[in-house]
This record gives sequence, structure tokens and C-alpha cells, in this order.
Amino acid sequence: MNNYIYENHNTKAFYNMAWVTFALASIGMAAGLYYLEASIAMKGFLIMSYVFSVSSCFTVAKVVRDKHESDKFLEKVEKAKTEQYLAEKKPMVAMEER
Repeated sequence: MNNYIYENHNTKAFYNMAWVTFALASIGMAAGLYYLEASIAMKGFLIMSYVFSVSSCFTVAKVVRDKHESDKFLEKVEKAKTEQYLAEKKPMVAMEER
């Protein structure tokens, strides 16, 4: 039995791909803002919006992951309680059948 609460099933390639695509998207956004013909205030607003969107995405991903982990942990606890209950009641059932 595995003692880990969280099991990571992602490969290193998937992990690396996620960070590479994040870096490419950020570089593309920076290049697009650099060449955009707009005022400094407009570019500043777009940068602020982009940073806020990225931080919100990380926060939502973390919250969803944490919820999944807690549900998985509670499921393991409930399963262990059920198995313990059945193990305690099993001898009584065997005695009643005699």
C-alpha cells in the first residue's frame, strides 16, 4: 500500500511541456505588447490584466487540486473506517451462523 496522500501521474515530459508553453505564451504576450501601437497607459493596463489572469489561473488550479486531494484523503479514511467496522463485525456474523 502506498503511504502517499497525493500521487503524481504526470510525466516529466508533460511537466516540461507545460512550463515551456507558459514561457512561450509569456514571451509572445511581451513581444505583442512591445510592438503594439498604443499609449503607455494602455500597455500598462494590458500587462496588469495579463499578470492578474495568470495569477488567477494558478490560484484556481491550486484550489481545484487541493479540493481533489482532500476528497481523495477523506475517501481513504471512510474506506478504512468501513473496513475496520466490517472486520470487527465479521467474527460476530461467523458465530451467529453456527
